[in-house]
Amino acid sequence: MTAGARPGGGRVRVRAVVSGRVQGVWYRESCRREADRLGVAGSVRNRADGTVEIEAEGERPVVDALLSWAGRGPDRARVARVTVEDVRPQGQQGFRVG
Repeated sequence: MTAGARPGGGRVRVRAVVSGRVQGVWYRESCRREADRLGVAGSVRNRADGTVEIEAEGERPVVDALLSWAGRGPDRARVARVTVEDVRPQGQQGFRVG
């Protein structure tokens, strides 16, 4: 079992780093909108190395749905790779752009 998983499903949290053409293409705001639509908590921010970092928390199916979206991003994005690691859930509410 991974660090962010709980027996029988439950709430999970992941940290994903998205690389490619993902800055300057409305990726973060589009991610927030998708997270809000899905009911996922967490945050999204640009990193200095040109990637975008997403922390997403919720039930596994909706977190997985956001990760699937992250692999495509908004129309102007060109996602090359998404790396994901499970982290411990924090009970966060809402989704913010950093």
